[in-house]
Amino acid sequence: MQEKNKPSSLSHLNDRGEAQMVDVSAKKVTRRQAIAVGKIIMSVNTLDTIEAGNAPKGDVLGTAKIAGIMAAKQTANLIPLCHPLPIHKIEVDITADRNLPGYEIKATVAIKATTGVEMEALTAVSVTALTLYDMAKALEKSMQITEIGLLSKTGGKSGDYFADKNNS
Repeated sequence: MQEKNKPSSLSHLNDRGEAQMVDVSAKKVTRRQAIAVGKIIMSVNTLDTIEAGNAPKGDVLGTAKIAGIMAAKQTANLIPLCHPLPIHKIEVDITADRNLPGYEIKATVAIKATTGVEMEALTAVSVTALTLYDMAKALEKSMQITEIGLLSKTGGKSGDYFADKNNS
């Protein structure tokens, strides 16, 4: 536990050990981009039904894509201490993969600002996957959302990050 009045080395804690939003006002504005990925695994029958456009709730993929974009824009309302950001780009790709079987999801978020967009990209992937589940749960309740993670981030003080190819 944090000792009272002992300075914290954690950026989201103040000198009293209380949660705080990090002050990024002195940081340099740079172009920053984050790419996150994830998967949803389902039966071949569910995948085929979605691909044929015959799901009971309608346009599964279109709805999930819009949900992911909307979620990225709402990240600061969902994750405590995240900064509200004027996002410049959100792209959500949903790709069928018969080898899973299911879908691979990739979200790319870009901004020119003083803080990064990793949480926005991760939120986009997560909500896209949850929406795919919601839109197809009448077909299958055993679908599994897996392997959500950060693929890369560029820009900012901490430099670039690229996930190990063996883990993505």
